[in-house]
Amino acid sequence: MQKIALSLAVLGLSATAAFAQTPTSFADVDTDANGELSFVELQVAWPDLTQAEFDTADIDKSGGLSTDELNSLQPSALPATPDAPAEEASPSGG
Repeated sequence: MQKIALSLAVLGLSATAAFAQTPTSFADVDTDANGELSFVELQVAWPDLTQAEFDTADIDKSGGLSTDELNSLQPSALPATPDAPAEEASPSGG
C-alpha cells in the first residue's frame, strides 16, 4: 500500500499548476470504484503515461491496473519530479 501512496504522490507532484487538484489516492483516481485504474482514469493524475506503458503493466489484460499492477510499473516510467535526485554515474577515475 505504501508503494501506491508513493506512486500517486509522485504522480501528484509531477502535475502542473493546472492540475493543482489532482487526485492523490488510489480511491480518488478510481472514479468508478471498480478496484482497478483504467488508462483514462490514470491519465487524469498521470498525463504522461503512454498506452504502451499501461498495457505492459496490465499483466492480466483486464483493461485496468490493480494496486499490484500499478506497483509493478518500472521507476523509469514514473514521471520525474523537480526535487527528485537524478541518477548520477560514478566517476571511473580519480
